[in-house]
Amino acid sequence: MNRTDGTRTRRALAAFALALAITLTAGACGKDGSPPVKGPQPEKLPRYRVATGFRLPDSPTWNRAERRGHLIVGAKEDQPYLGEKDPAGGRYSGFDIEIARMTAAHLGFDPAAIVFRTIASANRETALQNGQIDYYVGTYTINDNRKKLVGFAGPYYLAGQSLLVRADEEDIKGPQDLAGKRVCSAAGSTPFQRIEAEYPRADLVAYDTYSICVDNLLTYQVDAVTTDDTILLGYAAKVPEELQVVGTPFSREPYGIGVPRPDNALRFAIDDAIEANEKNGNWKKAYDATLGLSGVPAPEPPAIVRYPAS
Repeated sequence: MNRTDGTRTRRALAAFALALAITLTAGACGKDGSPPVKGPQPEKLPRYRVATGFRLPDSPTWNRAERRGHLIVGAKEDQPYLGEKDPAGGRYSGFDIEIARMTAAHLGFDPAAIVFRTIASANRETALQNGQIDYYVGTYTINDNRKKLVGFAGPYYLAGQSLLVRADEEDIKGPQDLAGKRVCSAAGSTPFQRIEAEYPRADLVAYDTYSICVDNLLTYQVDAVTTDDTILLGYAAKVPEELQVVGTPFSREPYGIGVPRPDNALRFAIDDAIEANEKNGNWKKAYDATLGLSGVPAPEPPAIVRYPAS
């Protein structure tokens, strides 16, 4: 076996290890003396007080959820520290999941009763328009084109697009170095569209999930993965000896909570929920217990944009 083959074998093993790391959650246990599994620690997460007597009669979405007895929230399941699903127990965890839970409590629903549904990036608008979900929390960038299809509360976080490469990569320092490189992102995502429009010499590859992109990066099938820095930092933290985030963010990605477009009452109520949880400390506590595990301290949350009803 030559050096290159040996390196690729190690990368394949690393990809397998990363897949295992992503599927294991904080509920998993190791033997005495083994390193703790990285992930949100339940005892460090905020406890959300459910609002009593809350009513939102002008929101058809809220009224359906009240009759149903719980909220149905769209989310991601493969983004470390943001939105992950434990394949064994089915529990979701991460910063976006906590945003969904604190919002639910403010709206008068028990966060423990939320039904989360994994929705791919390309299907978010359809899921909201068809009533498959009540709202969506999953690294969902607010932009004018999407506002034509759905409503947005927030933003609750400001991210920026960046690049994830292998640890020994020396040629890619930023998006200007992507000409002729195979670059992977999620189909239908804002990062995919930006690379396509602004860096057309890159060889774009799309999948439904970023985890597939990362697996392909570790096994030399692509040269870089691009999406928001928050997502990439989570993957790099899983196997820091194999992956690195390079350069500085080259976009502004305000994360919002997607709601059905006609339901302005729900949108404004969720704006109130985000603001209240930023003020009472729940937002920062949720960040510290989730995204904060990547080593990046909590930023100041962005100002909420309460754009008028249309």
